Amino acid sequence: MIVCHCTQISDHDIKAAIDWMRAADPETIITPGKIYHALGKRADCGGCMPLFLDTMRGCDNLAVPPILRGLKANRTGVSHEGRRKGHRVSQRSATV
Repeated sequence: MIVCHCTQISDHDIKAAIDWMRAADPETIITPGKIYHALGKRADCGGCMPLFLDTMRGCDNLAVPPILRGLKANRTGVSHEGRRKGHRVSQRSATV
């Protein structure tokens, strides 16, 4: 089935690109842009994007790699992303 009429991308092309990317790098995050790039094409009008994404989601190899599952920022006890308090100029004393 043709998914993108502008660039003539089929559902088989999308599945093949996902399988190829997953085999080349099991830890990669697969995005529509990466699929277009792997196929040597560029998105044109974007009208196909809902169907494109549905086709991607239907692929078995699209899942997030196991090493990246469950990663969350540990925010307990850490503020300002680990920077010292007063790292902004507006937070510093006027006497400095």
